[in-house]
Amino acid sequence: MGRIELLTSKDGLSEKQCEVFDWVVESRGKMLRPYEVLLHAPGLAQPAAELGHQIRYEGQLSGHDRELAIITAAKAHGCAFEWDSHVGLAREAGVSEASIAHLETGEGDIAARDEVIIGFVRELCSTSDVSDSRFAAISEALGGHGPIVELSALVGYYTFLGFVMKVAGAC
Repeated sequence: MGRIELLTSKDGLSEKQCEVFDWVVESRGKMLRPYEVLLHAPGLAQPAAELGHQIRYEGQLSGHDRELAIITAAKAHGCAFEWDSHVGLAREAGVSEASIAHLETGEGDIAARDEVIIGFVRELCSTSDVSDSRFAAISEALGGHGPIVELSALVGYYTFLGFVMKVAGAC
């Protein structure tokens, strides 16, 4: 049992919570666990879902790079829910089994581009910054400042979700 109740239905919710619940279901096709927690603060839930939509569906990053970064952040923060929710999507987006296994065990050889993305996400998650050499490597891999900003925002977003769900006991 989690620390904070998951709001899985509209029963007993305020008018604002019901509005946000409906918006999330309409935008996602169903209610998702992060928003079951965030609905306790409905003023955060909808903007968070809007940012998540932008990051997942409107961004410049390839599906491969985006999903690799998401599962790397999930591992970095120990959020099994995010890992379980995205590892299949990562496979569908072309993330190799070798890279997935590397994230699970820390072992094995992986493609150079995947190593650059994984290294960037891990360093950002652990230090809240990246070294100049890591920045240079991700700049070369992604080819511009826009994708780097987007990747950094993605890491921040999934860190935010992970923190909220971990505190709630929902990871």
